[in-house]
Amino acid sequence: MPNELTKRAAPARRPLTDRVRLGAGTVLGDAAALASRVLGKGSGASIRGQVLTRVHPGAFGTLVKGRRIASVTGTNGKTTTSHLLAAAIRAGLGTDAARLVTNADGANLHYGIASALAKAPKADLAVLETDERVVADLIAAGRPEVLVMLNFSRDQLDRNHEIKFLARSWREALERAGEAGPVVVANSDDPLITWAVEKARRVIWVDTPSKWSADAVLCPACGGILERVDPNPDEPQGRWDCPSCPLTEHSPDYQVRDGLIALPDGRVVDPQLKVPGSFNVSNAACALAAAVEMGVGVEDALRGFRTVEAPAGRFSVATFGDVSARLILSKNPAGWAESLALLSTPTVVLAIDAVAADGKDVSWLWDVDFEQLAGKHVVCTGPRAYDLAVRLEYAEVSHTVVLDLADALRAVTDAPQPVDLISTYTPFQKLLKMAGLR
Repeated sequence: MPNELTKRAAPARRPLTDRVRLGAGTVLGDAAALASRVLGKGSGASIRGQVLTRVHPGAFGTLVKGRRIASVTGTNGKTTTSHLLAAAIRAGLGTDAARLVTNADGANLHYGIASALAKAPKADLAVLETDERVVADLIAAGRPEVLVMLNFSRDQLDRNHEIKFLARSWREALERAGEAGPVVVANSDDPLITWAVEKARRVIWVDTPSKWSADAVLCPACGGILERVDPNPDEPQGRWDCPSCPLTEHSPDYQVRDGLIALPDGRVVDPQLKVPGSFNVSNAACALAAAVEMGVGVEDALRGFRTVEAPAGRFSVATFGDVSARLILSKNPAGWAESLALLSTPTVVLAIDAVAADGKDVSWLWDVDFEQLAGKHVVCTGPRAYDLAVRLEYAEVSHTVVLDLADALRAVTDAPQPVDLISTYTPFQKLLKMAGLR
């Protein structure tokens, strides 16, 4: 049964040395964060956490204790889903919303999570966007109450290697946690997620149709080729099933169809989101399942969803001189598949980089269906614009290359406004800064 939102976590008992180290690390970290902002280096969230954990190496494990935690992870959708879930919980808390802390800036590694929690020592509820590589540590250290697992697809292969490696780390962490582990909200459409959560103590299944299935061809349990079975009007492709072992798609508790969310009690609700895209309805379904498990009423959660407009700048319409652009962040083939489906303007700017934050391997460009851009005015920009241009040449998509981001925006001044602009992570952060959004 879901918990009551009024339920408070048992306060963590911290030794005096822990309290002193946390206090000193927080003061020094705040000073470093302020310096980062003054120098224009960023929000300071990560440097605050780095300084804090240098002073107190065990800060991450210490700070996650004594809180009711809902964690959100997966390759795509973490930030938006975290914002939706946090908004739902705030709506449920009403005037008591100060009880909630979240890493809303998207700093989702150990440093960023420690930084966010250190800023709110009295908050007993936390929504944590969590990088895939941190999930196992969070399960071990914090025993999150709810863990949302959105999806698994190839992303930044130079640092994450094969995605099954990460899925295995989640599976093993859940198995070690046993009955003390989290309730998992899991995407039933994703075979890797399904395999990873087999050992979880309880799973809430959410059916989230996706436009991307290239990473779900082989069974993660036995290596057999997955099949699609039992097609029906609601699910024309059918559910996935492995003919060689017991792994199969589970019947969902929550189901997304035609922009609506079907609930376990049979009701169907319209999330009325301000963020665009069918994939965000899927994110909302996962956030709703997690919010209800944490003790939020459905109506409160939906009311909270309607306050989320442009999480961390995503989907915002920004102004750059005479140009306005809708900013869409995409980091991997699955994300690009969803983003390309959003395009509604005749002019599109595509910004590509390949530094550490983007993933240095750009071979994924060949997995994206850029052919659907035929007939649009496409401008390629960013340090890896020529890699993209080669891909577009093979896709027979007419395009121009303007390496500098500001010059690329000036090149579309005469286009109908706003233009759509899809970007990988590093150019996206530059765009937010150029537009005064960070």
